Amino acid sequence: MELENVNLSSNLGSCFHQVNLSQDRRLSSPWFSTAFGLIGLCSNLFAFCVLVSSSQKMHSRSRSSFLVFLCGLVVTDFMGLLVTASIVVPYHFTRFNWMEVDPGCHLCNFMGLAMVFFGQCPLLLGATMAAERFLGINRPFSRSTSMPKRRAWTLVGLVWALGFFVGLLPILGLGDYSLQYPNSWCFLTLLHDGKNMAFSLIFALLGIFCVGLSFILNTVSVVTLCRVYHDSESVQRRRDSEVEMMVQLVGIMVIASVCWLPLLIFIAQTVLQGQPTGVIFNQAPGQKETLLLIYVRVATWNQILDPWVYILFRRAVLKRIYPSLKTRPSIISLYPVLNTSLRRKFTQESVLQ
Repeated sequence: MELENVNLSSNLGSCFHQVNLSQDRRLSSPWFSTAFGLIGLCSNLFAFCVLVSSSQKMHSRSRSSFLVFLCGLVVTDFMGLLVTASIVVPYHFTRFNWMEVDPGCHLCNFMGLAMVFFGQCPLLLGATMAAERFLGINRPFSRSTSMPKRRAWTLVGLVWALGFFVGLLPILGLGDYSLQYPNSWCFLTLLHDGKNMAFSLIFALLGIFCVGLSFILNTVSVVTLCRVYHDSESVQRRRDSEVEMMVQLVGIMVIASVCWLPLLIFIAQTVLQGQPTGVIFNQAPGQKETLLLIYVRVATWNQILDPWVYILFRRAVLKRIYPSLKTRPSIISLYPVLNTSLRRKFTQESVLQ
C-alpha cells in the first residue's frame, strides 16, 4: 500500500513529494484557525481606520510619510491573514483531498508564494521604516526630511515588488513549494537538493538581514534621541513626535524579532544540516515537521500584534494615561547650529503639505 501511494505521488505535482497523510487534531483545530484569523483581521482593520483618520489630520511630512509606511504594513498584514485563512480554514472544516482538488499544485504554489510574500514584506517594511527614521533623526536636512506621501508609497510599492519577486522564485524554478504537515498549508521545501537549499537560505538570510539592519538603525536612532533629549540646552524642548514614532518602530522591531527569528534560524539550520526533513506517506510527523508548524504559527502572531503597536502607543492614548504630556517642538528645534533660512524652509514645506 505504501509503495502504491508513493507511485501515485510521482504522477502528481512536485508539491506532494513530501506529503504526510497523518493528522493530529491537537495541531489542526478549525476553531483555533478561525479565531486566530478573525482576531488578526479585526485588529488590522481597526488599525487601518485609525491610521487613515490620523493621516487626514496630519500636517507634518515626516509624520505623514511614517503613517504611509504603517498603512503599508497594516495592509500587508491584513491581506496576508485574509489570503492564507481563506485556504487554511476551509481545509480544517472540510478536510478536502489536496491530490484531488489541486493535482497540478497551482493552489499550493499560490499559497506558498503568499506565505513567502506576506512573510518577507513586513520585515522589509520594518527595515525601510528604520532607515527612514534613521535619516530623519540623524540627518534631518541632508535629505529634506519632508518626504512626500507619493514617494513614501513608491517605497512601499518597491518593497512589495521585492517581496513578490522572492516569492516567485520557486515558480520560476528555484526550489519548490510543497504541502506541509498537517496538510493544511504550503511553504518552501526543506530538502537538501541545491535549488531548495538556495531558496530556503535566501528566504531565511534576507529576513535575518532585515531584522539585523532594523536593530542597528533603530539603536543608533534611539541613542541619538536620548543624547539630544538629555542635552542641557534642549531638555525643555522634547521631540514628542519623533519619540512617538521611535517607540512604535522599536515595538514593531521587537515583535518581528520575537516572532520571526525562531523560524528563520530554524530554516537556515535545517537546510545546512545533513538529514533531510522529507517524509513519506502515512509516516508519523517527525520533530522538524512539528517544529516548522509551531514556528510558522509563532511568526503569524506578528500580523496580529503589529497593529496594536500603533493603536496603543499613540500620543492620544498616552495622554489619557499621562494627562500632563504636552506637545513640544520637533527635532529641528534641537539643532541650534542650523541657520534661520533652513528652519524657515522646513516650516514652509510642512505647512504646504
